[in-house]
Amino acid sequence: MPAPTLGSLLLSSSDPTRLRDWYATVFGMTPERTPGDPGYDVLDFGGFYVLRDHRDDVGTVNTEPGRIILNVEVADARAVAARIGELGAHWHAPLEERDGSLFATAIDPDGNYVQLVELSDETRAAMS
Repeated sequence: MPAPTLGSLLLSSSDPTRLRDWYATVFGMTPERTPGDPGYDVLDFGGFYVLRDHRDDVGTVNTEPGRIILNVEVADARAVAARIGELGAHWHAPLEERDGSLFATAIDPDGNYVQLVELSDETRAAMS
């Protein structure tokens, strides 16, 4: 039996359009339309999809953002961190180097933690 795979993450929000636009701007992405549903779009992170949904049962800000942290591997963490800074976002942990790799944790408009990860070639080699 094949192992199950994670294919997507649903971010519930009181303002999903704002959230979509923030992620699209930060990561330089264009939202894609879901096949068969012209009113719904997703962000494709290399085959892992981030969807947003309007919910009336969630607050405007996540009060426990450490429960789930969206880790996004990027090729240039400094450039992505600069875009996040230009948008006026807050940081849970600013960009820092750890053994040649770069990490930072931003806070999206809904208060969720988004961790940027740029792994060094040495770290990637050690992982494989």
